[in-house]
This record gives sequence, C-alpha cells and structure tokens, in this order.
Amino acid sequence: MLIRAGFDIDFECEIDTPMMAMLSVHPSRNRDLQTPHRLILNPEIPIYDYLDHFGNVCTRLTIPAGGASLSCDFTIADSGAVDRRPPDVGQMPVSELPDDVLVYLLGSRYCETDRLQDTAWSHFGHVSGGRARVEAIVDFVHHHIAFGYQHARPDKTAWNAYQERVGVCRDFAHLAIAMCRCMNIPARYCTGYLGDIGIPPIDAPMDFSAWFDVYLDGEWYQYDARHNRPRIGRILMARGRDATDTALTTAFGRADLVRFEVHTDEIEG
Repeated sequence: MLIRAGFDIDFECEIDTPMMAMLSVHPSRNRDLQTPHRLILNPEIPIYDYLDHFGNVCTRLTIPAGGASLSCDFTIADSGAVDRRPPDVGQMPVSELPDDVLVYLLGSRYCETDRLQDTAWSHFGHVSGGRARVEAIVDFVHHHIAFGYQHARPDKTAWNAYQERVGVCRDFAHLAIAMCRCMNIPARYCTGYLGDIGIPPIDAPMDFSAWFDVYLDGEWYQYDARHNRPRIGRILMARGRDATDTALTTAFGRADLVRFEVHTDEIEG
C-alpha cells in the first residue's frame, strides 16, 4: 500500500537560533520512498545532514531572527502488514547479547532503571519467557497510564509517568522501556509517523508517534504500550535510548513553536 505523510512546522525567534532536527525518514525506509523526501524551509536557509551514532538522519540549520517554517510531503510504500511479534521463546542471557545491544539495558535520561528496578521485579519477576514478560509489561503500562495531550511536558520521565499515571505516547514508551531494561530485556525508543490506518478514525489532531523495540531471540520487535495492539503503517524516523536521542527538534536558544501539523494517510486505490 502507499502512504502519504509529512508535516508543517513554524518557529518564531528573536535572534538567529541554531537548531538540530530529526525530521527525516530513517535510512532503513529510504528504499520504500516513492517520491523524494525533502525538507522545505521558508525562508530558504542553508542546511546539511549527517548520521548520528544511532544511524539517524540529523539536520543542522539556523532559524533566522523572526522565524521560519519547515515542511515536508512524501509518498512511501508499506507492506500493509501489522507489527511482527516475536516467537514464544525464552529470554536471552545478558552474557550472550551482542555488544551493540548492551547500551539498551542501561538507564538513560528518561528511563530511570534504578528507581524502577524493585517495582518491575515485583510486578514481572514471576513471569517466565521473554515474549510473555514484554507483553505483561506492555499490558501493565497501557492500563496504568491515562492518555491525554494536556499531560505532556518535556521533563517527564518514566518514574514520573509511573507516579502520575497520566501522559502521552512518549511517556508510555519510556515506562515500558525502563521496565523491560529492569528485567534485562534490551529496549530502544522509536519515533515516527503512525496514521489511523486499519482502525476506525480517531477524533484527535494527527501527531508524530512514539513506540519501542525489544531485542528477543536475536532480533528487534516493535511494541506500542499506548495502543497495545499491532498496528499498520509505522514509518520510522529515529531511534535511540530515549527521547533525548530522538528529539524532533533541539533549539540551542529560544525558538517558539507556533504551528505544528502532521499528516499520515493511506492513498486509496
């Protein structure tokens, strides 16, 4: 199937403000692009891309005094398959994990494994099997947190989400990731597009989405604690330890977000 996706984002700032953006499709999806993926800026300003150490495309730019708009519109091919689930296998011993996977067992800025260790083991220590543990964690987080855009804030961590029991998709992902890591299951944060494809339309503004991957049986598998069901049409943009590594934009100075629109729609026929 084909999906049309993109965004329109406007910033205002009083002085020239350097910025880093992760608004490109992840390189793993480049071959699926059916039209060029280009970041359009108004006014036209110099930009350049580089790959970070997680393999994400990062764009460097400087928003001029007064502000600028960033937009993108592209078409991408997708298999139309729902998220793949791992086999019902046991959990890999830490000693057998690949070197580059170990970092996804460590605590990070938004995933405080030290504060959640005892909680995670008290809830999931009795669950055997890697897949069974992950799905028990996802079920728990899905029912523990109430979703609401009004609950979003940039400093909310997994521990905060556990205590407050409200949040947005990134909070669901952070708490599930932290608890997986506490149980020695590698987990990484993902962000990208996820439209209302294969489900009844949701009466809410379209947004970028957050989910997470777990490493089981030698492969990465996708899970989504907010929706708690396999979905169709995820378009990965970036992944890392948590939202610190995958922030859509990072301004090195004050830049006020004054417009934010995202679209992700299946192209019928």
